[in-house]
Amino acid sequence: MRQALQQNFEDRMTNWHRLNGIRSHLSWDQQTIMPEKAATGRGETLSWLAGQAHNHITDGKLDEIVSLLEEGIGDLDEDDACNVRRMRREIDMATKLPVSLVEEMASAVSEARQVWEDARAVGDFAMFAPSLQKIIDLTKAKMSYLGGDSGNYNVLLDEYEIGMTMADYDPLFKGLRGRLVPLLEKIMKVQSEKPELNLPDGMQFATADQDSFCRFVSATMGFDFAAGRLDTTTHPFCSGLAVGDTRITTRYDESDPFSCLYAVMHESGHGLYEQGLPNQHSLRPRGQAISLGVHESQSRLWENQIGRTTAFWQVVLDSFRQKFPDLPQDLGADEMNRIANGVKPSFIRVEADEITYNLHIMLRYEIEKKIFEEDLPVSEIPAVWNTMFAEWFGIEVPDDSLGCLQDVHWSCGAFGYFPTYTLGNLYAAQLCAKMVDDLGDLDEVIRSGDWSPILAWLREKIHSHGMLYDPSELIERATGQPPSPEPFLDYIEKKYSQIYGL
Repeated sequence: MRQALQQNFEDRMTNWHRLNGIRSHLSWDQQTIMPEKAATGRGETLSWLAGQAHNHITDGKLDEIVSLLEEGIGDLDEDDACNVRRMRREIDMATKLPVSLVEEMASAVSEARQVWEDARAVGDFAMFAPSLQKIIDLTKAKMSYLGGDSGNYNVLLDEYEIGMTMADYDPLFKGLRGRLVPLLEKIMKVQSEKPELNLPDGMQFATADQDSFCRFVSATMGFDFAAGRLDTTTHPFCSGLAVGDTRITTRYDESDPFSCLYAVMHESGHGLYEQGLPNQHSLRPRGQAISLGVHESQSRLWENQIGRTTAFWQVVLDSFRQKFPDLPQDLGADEMNRIANGVKPSFIRVEADEITYNLHIMLRYEIEKKIFEEDLPVSEIPAVWNTMFAEWFGIEVPDDSLGCLQDVHWSCGAFGYFPTYTLGNLYAAQLCAKMVDDLGDLDEVIRSGDWSPILAWLREKIHSHGMLYDPSELIERATGQPPSPEPFLDYIEKKYSQIYGL
């Protein structure tokens, strides 16, 4: 009886994950190579699949099986107990939502994706506003189902990082601003007295050569191209579709090779997490990533703590010069690292320096609170964005493509997602501090050109655990300390004080 019950659970659980895997694959195709005119048909298919996945988990049968397993959860091993706990959360959330809402949301975000791309291309928010309004209305409906009378923005935050609420983020962001803004002001003062290093004006970096160089860096990080691929899209992302199939994407700017390089390092960090999850637990929660905050810690660690160092450039500069022989000889590893770490308030979040990056996140968080806590009208989003941006960054937003249209997240209905980027920065710094304790001087490891010890450490401490532990417990187990902003602030203040001689 017990064995049959367990097998029934396995079958239903893995089939639900298969349905979601198909949805992810079709979404990847939609964002990379799908013909523009296929958008309507794809939206209908994704809506149908969303309904099928929802019905599969809410028909009562899986709930009944999980309830029976919960009665004897003390007899289960930790892997099976993990699957039962995580599926309980999924069932409880899903059963609160009507299938009609799930299908309508899937259709709305599928259609909105192409509208967003078109609007972003011409910098016209008005084109996207009706689609965004529909997604916000559906999201508010979801909040009311999930949270009942207390349904608010916290419902969305918890969806992406278990247990996190506005009561956690508000003081965290306030504390970060209190330390980052004075540091930014000091750096700006230094820059006003000494010109910043930059790549030569007018120098072009061919897309094909950028692609080749970035593949070299990604492979050196450990990304397995026999189990993944790199493609082009409007907004870089990573999809772990199945065992042996992890997709990463980037975009190219022939005047700025760093835009592509650090996007590829970022997405490769995500990809390494996906490729490092325990294959024996695929199609089960035990074999999935625990949260977006932890996921972001992997991408930001590789992008910043590894990629924005002199040691990194000492390893890759010769390869970079082979692709771009016109690079001036006086730009050595130190100079390239100084350029890569240049601090300048700018419009685009994904290309922001480490000082201003979290300010971008805070701005989006505050606007999302206004949308869902204060009913900010969609039509006013650009004006609110532009006003806040000018106040926080000191520069005027010239058009919507550099403002509220730059990120893909709202077209996907991913409200509550942005704060996890900051959590990723905090987790990454804390993990690196512990990694130094275990591996020694990280610059020496990077400079060796063999980065496998870094990846092996992350595999052991983070990747292999899947969803076994909640995010905060996972970080504490890996580092010996509960999550804290202090390692990040110590890292950022030390790093930029050295770079700018503060």
